[in-house]
Amino acid sequence: MQLKYIIFNCYGRPQKAAINMVKTKKSFIERITGAKQMEDNDSRESMPIYSEDEESEMVMSTNSYPNSFNSVSEEEDYSDDAEGQLTIDVYQTDNDVVIKSTIAGVKPEDLDVSINNDMVTIKGERKNEERVSTENYYYQECYWGSFSRSVVLPVEVIADKIEASLKNGILTIRLPKADTTKTKKIQVRGF
Repeated sequence: MQLKYIIFNCYGRPQKAAINMVKTKKSFIERITGAKQMEDNDSRESMPIYSEDEESEMVMSTNSYPNSFNSVSEEEDYSDDAEGQLTIDVYQTDNDVVIKSTIAGVKPEDLDVSINNDMVTIKGERKNEERVSTENYYYQECYWGSFSRSVVLPVEVIADKIEASLKNGILTIRLPKADTTKTKKIQVRGF
């Protein structure tokens, strides 16, 4: 018996066709991909085929499915309490762990960089000085407001020697690696 698989979207709907099957035990492929097995003798004529436009419309519509992920109202999506999240690069050199982030439009005094154990946190606020009414925008993609990002460090660093600089809208944080391979001699005192 030859088996075919159909991948289902986040609503439990098939990507290209609908199929109802009852099966007691899922195969390995079904468990890791969420696909459903389809036997050769299943009729494809009875399965509705959705075009990409129809499928996109079903996904984008907030009323298509009652348990939709998009059921949050726009007011909740863009609340004033929401915090933006920075995009970052984290890499290592021989001596340092380096964190870089684009933080254009933010003054150094509006940034708060802190370390707690093995976690670095970057917080700040991007202020929009210009007030433009919403109906006058053609596009509004820039994020204005507070943001934060925490990064768990992959190695131990020397907290007292961390340096942070902001140049041309790029925040660079250099965290010197602690030399954990070096053996330290501990003197034993007698009483």
